[in-house]
Amino acid sequence: MNAPTHLLKDRLPATVSLHAQIPSSHPSSRTLGQERMGSGAVVSPEGHILTVNYVVLGAKSLSATLPEGRRYPATIAAQDFDTGIAVLKVEAQGLPCATLGSSRDLKVGDPCFIVASIGYAERRAATGHVTELGPFDAHWEYMLDRAIRLTAQNPGLGGGPLFDQRGQMVGVISLNINEIAAYSLAIPIEAFRDYQQELLEFGRIMSRPRRAWVGMYSQPLDEGVLIWSLVPKAPAETAGLRKGDVVLALNYRNISSRVDLYRELWKHRPGEKVVFTVLRNQEVRYVEVTSGDRAAFYR
Repeated sequence: MNAPTHLLKDRLPATVSLHAQIPSSHPSSRTLGQERMGSGAVVSPEGHILTVNYVVLGAKSLSATLPEGRRYPATIAAQDFDTGIAVLKVEAQGLPCATLGSSRDLKVGDPCFIVASIGYAERRAATGHVTELGPFDAHWEYMLDRAIRLTAQNPGLGGGPLFDQRGQMVGVISLNINEIAAYSLAIPIEAFRDYQQELLEFGRIMSRPRRAWVGMYSQPLDEGVLIWSLVPKAPAETAGLRKGDVVLALNYRNISSRVDLYRELWKHRPGEKVVFTVLRNQEVRYVEVTSGDRAAFYR
């Protein structure tokens, strides 16, 4: 697909550049840095901006810059750690905003395009096709039941909008992923649209139970799941799990994949205890972890 010029021109004004400053004391600064740039999309004339959470996590100072150069201070209005989206708010009226569509209408092979910022004023676009619509899991205790994979590589900073061939916003660009071939990953727009009222009213999704979180980074193996890193001072490290442990079971249920591990963990709420069966130095050990609340930890 070569996106029609009029579609690109119409969508560019709603794509903003984000600048976040994070204190060194915040837990996310160790892995994500203290100064971050990202993209976002204005999704309401009242100044709500949709982006990815990792860009703004822990920010003490935030700004959003429109393509023509106007810059506004921004605040975090909502965060959802389960899907990885964040909503920001700027005090402005009548801003150009993206038209929200539905990713449920997408099919493999459908053309699409990405718009992203690469600095305060410059925007770039990339076109491609949807290659897969299905589950995605990642090492930071993260899983989407339905993610959008596409051939278009993100031409700029994360958090920008994904548009379908009609110019409707159907996703938020999260990652560029290089496995066998390079592709982009998008969070479906329903992560925001289906919960918009809750997110804007409460700053989080109230109707979905909070998930237990322990603060581990994991990699699937042929048998079990390897813990290759731990979040400092998070529940897993505090309880005695170690880098290099191989998780064989959780609450005495065998774990054969990272998906198994997450699904078993997320049967529990923050504060509940879970028992990890791990292989460490050729010995089987049992480690009881009092799970935490990721949103509270990273507040």
